[in-house]
Amino acid sequence: MKTTLVLSLLAQVALAAEPTAAEILAKYDAIMGPGTYEALAEMTATREDGTSRTYGMRFLKRDTDKFRVWFSAPASVKGQEILRLGDNSWVYLPNLKRATRIANRDSFQGGDFNNADVLRVNYAADYTATLAPSPLPDSYAVELKSKSAETAYDKIRLIVRKGDLQPLKGEYFGTSGQMIRSATFTEHAEFDKGFTRPGRIVMQNEVVKARKTEMVMKTFKLDVDAPPQRFMQADLGK
Repeated sequence: MKTTLVLSLLAQVALAAEPTAAEILAKYDAIMGPGTYEALAEMTATREDGTSRTYGMRFLKRDTDKFRVWFSAPASVKGQEILRLGDNSWVYLPNLKRATRIANRDSFQGGDFNNADVLRVNYAADYTATLAPSPLPDSYAVELKSKSAETAYDKIRLIVRKGDLQPLKGEYFGTSGQMIRSATFTEHAEFDKGFTRPGRIVMQNEVVKARKTEMVMKTFKLDVDAPPQRFMQADLGK
């Protein structure tokens, strides 16, 4: 009887220690989109004809709703910028000296990430999470259901590893239920003191299999200076 009671108590403790879907999602957001940061990244987009193009860029993020991107390469996009402010995003074209609105679902520089994948990592605000069986060992899985029609995907399945909840894999679905993208998260590293995240993300196009896009983080610094004026349309091009 005592043995049974002890085992029951141990089982309850183990269950209590398991993270909830909301806790997993909050950790994902904290890893992939922390409050304020500056980063340098390279993105290589491989198209269906086998050609590829590599983009150099700098990210600056403030709070949960302000994001800016400066493109440094290739020459054809050097000087372009993207600004996200709340629910609105614009791309600034230096040759026209003006900004044009872009949508969450639009492709990010013609690759297989869309704008929301890069500019709006705040899944807790946009999706409802539930626990799901994980196809990988030593991992958890959560399924995310969109809260509105404005999100980039109707459903997302995220797989994170046990222990530190670092992202391992993502699957992204359209309104038809078809998986349209999948992502693998690798090269986890400590980029800033006490802050670890994936250094490489490969987004596979599941509709056109020959297409994929790779994002590699070169540097990633938290708690940087991010003045509010850097997130105003009037500052684009400066």
